[in-house]
Amino acid sequence: LQSNGCCIGTGFAEENIEPEEETMIKIGGNSYLVSPSLPDVHGCSPGWSSAFYGAECFDSEVHGYMKNLGKQKPSESQNIDAKKVELEQLLMMETKNYRRTIKFYQKLLQKERSSKGPETKSMLPKLRGQLQEMKSKVQFLELVKKYVQQMMYAEQWGVESCVLPTVIHNGRTDMDVAPKDESSLLLYYSTEKHQCNNQNGIRVLQAGTPLGLMAYLYSRNAFLEGYVQQFLYTFRYFCTQEEFLQFLLDRISSTLSSSNLDPSTSLTKICNRSFYILQAWIEDCYSVDFATNADLLCTLKEFISSKVVPLNGYGERLLSLLEDASARKSGSAHQCSGMDKCEEEGEEDRKTLHSLCKKLSEDRSCNFTYFFFLQNFNWKLSKGMGPIAQYQRERLYTISSVLPKPCYNSFTEEFPGSFAKADEVGPYLLVEYSAQQLSCQLTLLQQEVFHKCHPVHFLNSRALGVKDKCIAVQKAVSTETVSLKVCNLFLSKCIQDQYLLQLLRYADSISTWIAAEIVTCHTSKLQVSLLSKFLRIAKCCYEQRNFATAMQILAGLENLIVRQLPAWKILPAKVAEIMEELKAVEVFLKSDSLCLMEGERFKTLPTIPSAHVLAMHVQQLETGGFTMTNGAHKWTKLRNIAKVVSQVHAFQENPYTYTPDFKLQSYLRQRITRYKDADISALAADNCANFHQIPAEKHSRKIQDTLRRMKATFQ
Repeated sequence: LQSNGCCIGTGFAEENIEPEEETMIKIGGNSYLVSPSLPDVHGCSPGWSSAFYGAECFDSEVHGYMKNLGKQKPSESQNIDAKKVELEQLLMMETKNYRRTIKFYQKLLQKERSSKGPETKSMLPKLRGQLQEMKSKVQFLELVKKYVQQMMYAEQWGVESCVLPTVIHNGRTDMDVAPKDESSLLLYYSTEKHQCNNQNGIRVLQAGTPLGLMAYLYSRNAFLEGYVQQFLYTFRYFCTQEEFLQFLLDRISSTLSSSNLDPSTSLTKICNRSFYILQAWIEDCYSVDFATNADLLCTLKEFISSKVVPLNGYGERLLSLLEDASARKSGSAHQCSGMDKCEEEGEEDRKTLHSLCKKLSEDRSCNFTYFFFLQNFNWKLSKGMGPIAQYQRERLYTISSVLPKPCYNSFTEEFPGSFAKADEVGPYLLVEYSAQQLSCQLTLLQQEVFHKCHPVHFLNSRALGVKDKCIAVQKAVSTETVSLKVCNLFLSKCIQDQYLLQLLRYADSISTWIAAEIVTCHTSKLQVSLLSKFLRIAKCCYEQRNFATAMQILAGLENLIVRQLPAWKILPAKVAEIMEELKAVEVFLKSDSLCLMEGERFKTLPTIPSAHVLAMHVQQLETGGFTMTNGAHKWTKLRNIAKVVSQVHAFQENPYTYTPDFKLQSYLRQRITRYKDADISALAADNCANFHQIPAEKHSRKIQDTLRRMKATFQ
């Protein structure tokens, strides 16, 4: 949808809100009636797309559709509540029709494969075209819904930029006094990229003081321009979580008692916008800011209970939101209200619909799934995902698919006794399974770890000891002993969640496991078999866009001991070529921080990036000063960082749907756990297959006899 122009309608950013009309706002040159009551508690977080696309997240087509939505007659006023109701009805109907059509398509596809109906061959192409149109319409309505929610929930309470100094000094009683000049708080530059009524173009934020950047959250269109989401990703560079929370609570305290009087006053706008910013912060960053800081969470709950709940109904909603976020963090997200359950059911329907779309696309993308790679590199790639899709279809109804999934509190936790035979089986089970089967299960294991991370985890990684090396984190160094004094870009009192270290240690354990499996093989034949298997697994992984596991396998194969094995000399040439492909993929990933976000592929195909490569890209953006000569923080630099890390949430929205094989996963987990701290050189020293063999015994005796005779002649 971002390819349809990707620009805001003319005059979107420079129209003024008429303060004298209590229930009217003006956005994009159009006036809308709004309800003075606060919105529902859901949906204030702008999401990753807001940080990534910024003002171009909603194009002119969305804006035009929004203008005509909910109007029975051209002369009628445009009520946002009516638009929301009509939009939800349209979205529900289109989603149901889309789901029915997909099921009908699957039935026809089965008939075609069983050769029971030749007439289906002519129907399938037409049905595919209809499905594509329906899918595009559903996605478009989803985007319009997000636009309506953001406009209703946040932008009606935005203030003009000249009022931002008042936001900072709103503790005073003379709120309506003319504010000071904003030039001391924020620095702008003008651009004519999007022409508007102002001949000088649009003002774009360039830099600001910490107070100025926090105050800019209250400016009109801050949500729609992507500033709020970008701020939530990057504010830790210039203020702590406690300082940001106190800033919001001070604004709420000084305006709460007067917020219910007049919706058009600055007091009401500041108070309500504070609620929305706080809610967006909780929705998006609870796991990295509140769940890891008990004092911060206690301060917020105490303030809401004592100050907000007695005066404003929004307090109960915020407390409920905190409880739900805590439940999701602890794995018990089902303890929620009836409205939450309805929304979760709708979200689950969308996920189910999305999985059906991917199953549908598997049959269509067999021949051109990896056209992107073919364009960038001269590789001889396989024909896409055919074997993997076939593997999924074959394993839909297996005994392991109905077994309960084993629960492990951590990756290194002990495994049940029923899976204790992994050591007895050894590496031979890896040879029995196909590369497609192993790549699918390794991808699911990697996805489980990746989906627990947050974009903020990739910031300030130098302070965690992450370096530009193959092994980023020393295995012997624990999380608690990592010093934050070296190269710490966050404020000294800012608490940083160190989940990135766990993610990198998991990657290191995969690489070490692969190297250990190879050097412990007692025959050259088995080593060649495992080398070939791991190379094919890596090829399958990068073809299905699991770049994390692919790079982990490459790191294991590039281990100094592994690279010196004699088995490489007898490896088939076609298999050895995969090693060069993997190195080319690595170069591609390191070439551009947003290379995986190009085009529309990342929206339809699941993706897992390499955590270490992404951390290195962020470190490169963090190089250099964050402040200007006047002490203002460079917002352009922070905005670029937010754009790069936002891809973490983008990839997490599109999960893999392979059927898990819990028996195979348990075997892999146990083998990885066994070798995760192994000394590869020590393991290799105990295995004669890792050394270049001396001549056979017969030839050795002949040489020795010859040497003796030569020695005797000189005596």
